[in-house]
Amino acid sequence: MARLSIEHLRKVYGEFTAVDDCSIDIAEGEFLVLLGPSGCGKTTTLRMVAGFIQPTAGKIAIGERDVTSLPPWKRNCGLVFQSYALFPHMTVAENVAFGLEMRKIAPADRAPKVTEALRLVRLSGLDERYPRQLSGGQQQRVALARALAVEPDVLLLDEPLSNLDAKLRQEVRVEIRDLQRKLGLTTIMVTHDQEEALTMADRLVVMEKGKVRQIGTQRELYEKPADRFVAGFIGRSAFLDGAMAEAGRFRSGGGLDIRCTAPAAGPATLALRPERLAIGAEAESCANRFPARVEHVSYLGALLDIDVRLSEQDRILLQVPNRPGAAEPKPGDMITIGWAEDAGLVYPREP
Repeated sequence: MARLSIEHLRKVYGEFTAVDDCSIDIAEGEFLVLLGPSGCGKTTTLRMVAGFIQPTAGKIAIGERDVTSLPPWKRNCGLVFQSYALFPHMTVAENVAFGLEMRKIAPADRAPKVTEALRLVRLSGLDERYPRQLSGGQQQRVALARALAVEPDVLLLDEPLSNLDAKLRQEVRVEIRDLQRKLGLTTIMVTHDQEEALTMADRLVVMEKGKVRQIGTQRELYEKPADRFVAGFIGRSAFLDGAMAEAGRFRSGGGLDIRCTAPAAGPATLALRPERLAIGAEAESCANRFPARVEHVSYLGALLDIDVRLSEQDRILLQVPNRPGAAEPKPGDMITIGWAEDAGLVYPREP
């Protein structure tokens, strides 16, 4: 394992900037997740680290080595592709040994490395099968074993779980995380799946339009999102557009006077997490209380999602526990909702 440093990385295709001034330091043994919507630059960043894309500008260092201009096979990175990229005409063992062969490891030395890699991913005994004879989860493990067999300094995962069904994704992500911790591998994973990112990462990097919007732990990004984009991308938030009338007073576009903890700052957006809103009697003690009309109720088992309208312009989502025997609001009902003064986050209005 090794420390990975990305400094002012940039990639431009003609007039399109795919990655713009990306700087990240990844500690030895850290599991870092690049998270963002499609086209945000996360996979381009990963492929520049792997050496498959040459940066327009910037520097990539693994440990003390500047690898910016080195080809992939000289970087000692293990890469698991989104499509797994297994060779259908090769057996499991031959697929796992491929990276070792490309590194000109002697055949006698390859066998024990392949055996150990398959043992780590719990595929011992399947070395003579072909990819078509494996399940999706087993194919994913073969791809992981191939990356591990070369004993990489850095492990790179490009949306490795996207081809698996929901239940298998949950199982495999736990296996990958446990294996990464056991081996102490410095790891970068790309995903657009929030749940994957939140359950697997030591730290997250949220990207949008080629730029890094925020870097931090799950709690830091959820509790203190740097801007409206992060607040909307990590977890769920309801947004009310308006302006700060004065310090501690937000006036929504629909005329709601809302107490908050932000200073006066002109046009602004108030972000509210749905689980931090109270309903009915629990709302009576809140600093902010408003009558609301229920528009839609979604039954989620342990939780209820309730869409309510506060005014012609103000509509928000709240989430409440599904308590046995409690009355369930119905569309058209008038209810009282409320939230604490410090429950909302205020951001300057984005153009």
